[in-house]
This record gives sequence, structure tokens and C-alpha cells, in this order.
Amino acid sequence: MKLIFELSKEGKEGFFVREEAGEVRIPSDLMRGEIKELPEVSEREVVSHYLKLSIMNYSEDWGIYPLGSCTMKYNPKVNELVASIFTDAHPLLPEELVQGNLRIFRELEEVLKEITGLDAFTLAPSAGAHGEFTGITTIRNYLESKGERREIVLIPDSAHGTNPASSTLAGYRAVEIPSGPDGMIDLEKFKEALNQKVAALMITNPNTLGIFERDIKKIAELLHSKGALLYMDGANMNALLGKVKVADFGVDVMHLNLHKTFSTPHGGGGPGSGPVGAVKEVAPFLPGPRLIGEEGRLHWEKGGDRIRSFFGNFLVLVKALAYIRELGGEGLKEAAELAVLNANYLRAKLSKKFKMSYSTPTLHEFVLSEESFRDKTSTLDIAKRLLDYGFHPPTIYFPLIVHGALMIEPTETESKESLDDFAGALLRIVEEAKKEPKLLHSAPHNTPIRRLDEVGAARNPILRWQKS
Repeated sequence: MKLIFELSKEGKEGFFVREEAGEVRIPSDLMRGEIKELPEVSEREVVSHYLKLSIMNYSEDWGIYPLGSCTMKYNPKVNELVASIFTDAHPLLPEELVQGNLRIFRELEEVLKEITGLDAFTLAPSAGAHGEFTGITTIRNYLESKGERREIVLIPDSAHGTNPASSTLAGYRAVEIPSGPDGMIDLEKFKEALNQKVAALMITNPNTLGIFERDIKKIAELLHSKGALLYMDGANMNALLGKVKVADFGVDVMHLNLHKTFSTPHGGGGPGSGPVGAVKEVAPFLPGPRLIGEEGRLHWEKGGDRIRSFFGNFLVLVKALAYIRELGGEGLKEAAELAVLNANYLRAKLSKKFKMSYSTPTLHEFVLSEESFRDKTSTLDIAKRLLDYGFHPPTIYFPLIVHGALMIEPTETESKESLDDFAGALLRIVEEAKKEPKLLHSAPHNTPIRRLDEVGAARNPILRWQKS
């Protein structure tokens, strides 16, 4: 496929207006004086070019998107329609004119409290990592209000990848806690690292191996005995909806990813939303603005700390509330059960040919290891060959504690047929690796762009088109 610059021909125009008396050009004072390095193409060519590009992109509407840790699932289109109702609502409108919008904020806060068991939420954070930073900053402010200036945040080696950066930005030193042979936090190593300098433990549960940290209540008790708090990364909440309330684990603060769990499409740079919840002792230190008042007279509390402009990514919040109300409590519970069922069905089919990283039971995702095929091929080769079969590859080489990881999360929205097709492709690729490994080393073969020199592209990026 040609670049749009290669379609360009001097003198082509994409727009003009016509009157009865003849052709009328755009007034010269509205024209750019000089156009450099922009393609000259017709409207027809622009539409055709970008349509062709769009159908070259894989998406959730195309098929399974099994990225482990990212929860890339199909989301109901009706929620996009619901959100579109509010696109004209400007955040600077007087509060008396947007009472319906404010009610959405209030209702969403209430249902998130019900789902998690936590006592208060701020809906302002714009994404998961933004929520992490907000949550850890909230913990810092809470501890400092008690005269405690702590230095360390403990982070398991199976945690979500952004946790160390969020802790560092919040002013703490991240200290890694190793996993045991079962893929869970090594409790003895955790006890050794826990002291009065520790502000919190950031735990992803289920962790990035898909394993539920069964000692979480014990871990919370140990933290609280030292005056530290338990922060939970809600990236994997898909596995827990309607089954448990995280407050019952002893969680003090957590963020949720509305763009993973509650209906906003995930990826493409946004939009996202990472609401942060807290227990009542910590809740006063959540950043504003906080919504107060009764229905019909709701308003934003003045003053207080903020972590972004205005009130949050509102349309994402609308979609989340629409999704939760559509499914209801039983529907959310069923979604979690299907996420776990689908992952374990896929795990059972693939474990016949692939080595599992850990034998411990998993919930909504699982990790395969390169060790079962690395004498023939690599994780990267497997991922590239999957493209030839029409599938987006899973997350690869993460988490780092698994050599050559293939991290797979099928989500609750996939059918048995799509899981069978995906598993069948992976199993065929394993057989290809045994009989014809060169086929994998040069894959993909059927995509618009063949295998890239990724090292060369990283070292010598070409950031703008140049005429040859």
C-alpha cells in the first residue's frame, strides 16, 4: 500500500465550492501562503487511503485480543450511544444546569463503593497509572498528617508494571519482594522487608501470573501492625467482580480501571479512567473535587487538592455506570465467572503442548513459558507467526519473572468457538516449530508489513517522511 505522499500529484485539490455563476475559489486571505511537504490529493483519495489503513488495523471488533494484564475485551456499543448524549455538556456550565450529570458522578461513586466495600471514591484520575499515583499520594498525605514520614513502598515482583514508577513519583523508594515457587508473595521475604519505614505494599490481586494471593489477609494484618497500608492495583478486577469485596481483604486504598473492567475500550492512547477508593480513615485525604449535597442540589466542594483539571473523564464515567446498571450485581458476577472459565479452558487446551510457568491454579489469565520450545524457536517468533493466522498475539516477555513469557487473558466476552480457534492456531504453530522452524523465524508472511528490524528502528527512528 502506498503512502499518502506517494499518491500526491501537484495541482490536485480536495475541496472547492461552486455557485450557479461558476466556480468560486476559497478567498485568498483564508488560504495558507505556502504549503510545504503536505500531500496534494483529492477527497476520494483521502477517504480511500484511510479506509484501507483502518481495515489493516486489528481491533476488538475483529476478533480475540488476548493481551494478558490489559483486559482487552469487547464492549457493548450501546454504552457509546449513551455517552454520546452528554458530549455537549461543558464542565464550566453552572451546577444548577447539570444536576443530571452530577447525579451520574454520585451514582457511580455509590456503586463502586458497593462493589469494593470501600468507603469513598474520587473519580478524577485519568487512567490506571494516574490512579496509582493518586492512591500512593493519598497514603503519603494520610501518614504525614499523623507525623509519619516513611520512605519505602514494597512491590512484589509479580505486580503490575507501572507500580514502581508511581511509587517513585510519589516520593517513595520502591523495594521489590520476590515470589515463592507457587507464584505468590514469599511471605518470609515480605516479613524481612517490613519495618517502620514502609508506607505501603502495592499488590496486584490476582497478580500478573493470574494467581490469587491467598495470604492477602495475613499480609494486610502484618502491614497494619507496623502502621503501613495495603494498596491494591485493580487492573485485574475482572476476575473478582461480584465475588468478593476487596475491603474484606484488609485493602486500605485501591484504584479501578474503568477502561479495562467497565466498558470503555482500552488502548489507542485513551481515554481512560482510574477512580481511587479508600477506607474511611484515609478517605478525607483523597483529592478533590468532592461531590457534596443532596439530589437536585448537588455541587462540587470548593478548595482542596486536585490531581487534574475539572472532574475526570466524564464520558468514561457515563459508560461505566451504564455498563454496571445494565449487568446488575448478578451480571457482574457472571462476567467474572466467565472470565475465569474462559482462561482456564484455554489454559487446559494449551498446557498439552506448552509448559506452564507455575502449577498453581489461575483465575482470569495465565502465563506460558518459552522453555517448552526455546530449542526450536522463540516467544517473539510464536507471536509473529500468530499474525499469519489472523490473531493478535498475547503479551510477551512479561511478567519478567517468567522466561520468555506468553501472557494470555481471553476475557469473558469470547465464545468457546473463538477460544478453540485461537488455541488451535497456537498448537499448530508449536508443530510448525518442530518441523519447519525457519517458517517461524521469518514470520509474519501474510501481513501488509513483514517482520521489522525492531532493534534498528529503535536505534535509528525515522520520524518524518522524506522524498527519495
